[in-house]
Amino acid sequence: MPALAINQGSPQFIPLTTYQAYPPEEMLARAKDFYEELSRRKTIREFSSVPVAQEVIEQCLLAAGTAPSGANHQPWHFAVVTDPALKTKIRLEAEIEEREFYERRAPQEWKDALAPLGTDSNKPFIEDAPYLIAIFGQKSTLLGDGTAVKNYYVPESVSIATGFLIAALHHAGLATLTHTPSPMGFLNELLGRPDNEKPYILLIVGHPADHCQVPNIRKKALSDIASFL
Repeated sequence: MPALAINQGSPQFIPLTTYQAYPPEEMLARAKDFYEELSRRKTIREFSSVPVAQEVIEQCLLAAGTAPSGANHQPWHFAVVTDPALKTKIRLEAEIEEREFYERRAPQEWKDALAPLGTDSNKPFIEDAPYLIAIFGQKSTLLGDGTAVKNYYVPESVSIATGFLIAALHHAGLATLTHTPSPMGFLNELLGRPDNEKPYILLIVGHPADHCQVPNIRKKALSDIASFL
């Protein structure tokens, strides 16, 4: 594990120089524009093999790395996979778990909830898309002196960073799918990740296929997801 890139010991503070204030009208316009951009995002399952420059992925990962985290331990690792042979191995292992899920583990209620999305245990997108990003949460982090310390709020921190990453990829003009075969321990072995890391999400990244279709679903209204007290 890399050493934690923060100062240790007594708190140290520097002036805030990065905050950008906007007039109220511009604030609202920016908020509306951002919502409109994200509202175009769709989870897809049909990917093109059209290549994507690695520099684009790198910049999106840097954006993900700006996410807040418990004690600034940044308890995440993004394993980026492009090798076709490795993608094939990941697909084989993922489909083993998915068949077990659909045939034995999933309760009927969960199957009914998934039915409108048209999903099954066949996952060709793992091989079709140019990038797979396996997102790991780290149970511990190395300090500058080599001491390993426990990380806190790991699921929450990783989830926030993943949200940043999905938004950044969408902003760059790419589509994504959050794939979560369970369990995902095979990713540690295939990708050479240590035991202190837990795989949370396999993010599929690329361009939509020419024939791509998405479920005809809608997001909840503001009144259904928020309350102002």
